[in-house]
Amino acid sequence: MESFAPLIAASINAGTPLLLAALGLLINEKSGVVNLGAEGMMLMAAVIGFAITIHTGSVPLGFVAGALAGALLAGFFALMTVWLGTNQYATGLALSLFGAGASAYIGISYVGQSLHNTRSVVPFLGDLPFVGAALFRQHPMVYLSVALCGAIIWFLYRTRAGLILRAVGESPSSAHALGYNVRRIRLAALLFGGACCGLAGAFLSLVYTPLWVEGMVAGRGWIALALTTFATWRPARVLSGAYLFGGVTILTFHLQGLGVPIASQLLSMLPYLATIVVLVLISRNANWIRLNMPASLGKNFNPNQ
Repeated sequence: MESFAPLIAASINAGTPLLLAALGLLINEKSGVVNLGAEGMMLMAAVIGFAITIHTGSVPLGFVAGALAGALLAGFFALMTVWLGTNQYATGLALSLFGAGASAYIGISYVGQSLHNTRSVVPFLGDLPFVGAALFRQHPMVYLSVALCGAIIWFLYRTRAGLILRAVGESPSSAHALGYNVRRIRLAALLFGGACCGLAGAFLSLVYTPLWVEGMVAGRGWIALALTTFATWRPARVLSGAYLFGGVTILTFHLQGLGVPIASQLLSMLPYLATIVVLVLISRNANWIRLNMPASLGKNFNPNQ
């Protein structure tokens, strides 16, 4: 059993950036906005968080910088889609491409540099047999991401503000008629989602690797987008789904380490193949998707019309 503890720990570590990004995207989509720019926001946050940490020596400051970078890009996305009414899908794709190019340019001077290991051991619990090695020797951000998931569940289903957010996602015109400022609510949701994607990107460059490499997000932003649909827009399912995809990622490395006679390129495809398979299985039941999906998802709202 002890041999499985490192695999569980690695799966949780690999699933954490997916969890952070998917939770932010879930809040976006609960407000009725689809942001396809997660990949670009994560890349920009990864390089900026890494640069700040290199220059200051402070990992927490790197996380703050990454979250701010993600929120800033999300704010630009909100300006374009919520206020100017541009197409959400096209704007999100443009944001993703911008983040990929800008991060590669900014990160040129940081290639080859690395940080020390920033994981920690929870006192007493970290020394427990099996459970300690599997669950309690992670970076604090891992535990904060789980706490964030619980906070989002409480916010969405136990608070008035969460009810208003879900109402905006279902029928923005009705929410507007009741006196709620739909644009500001969507802006707040997008800024929160951008900050979460920023934390996810910073986690990759500060904890998961920890170094900067061009394109290091490697499609995780797209997997996080798929994860929100896979979880039918429910935070608890996002949590389990993120760790599931994280486990698939670690499985590829484990199989390579065991010398399984399969090309490494094929093994590296497993997380993305799993994403496609899940989406295909879900899309077979269109009614199930419609019942769970916010009714105004992807639709712009103009209060003046």
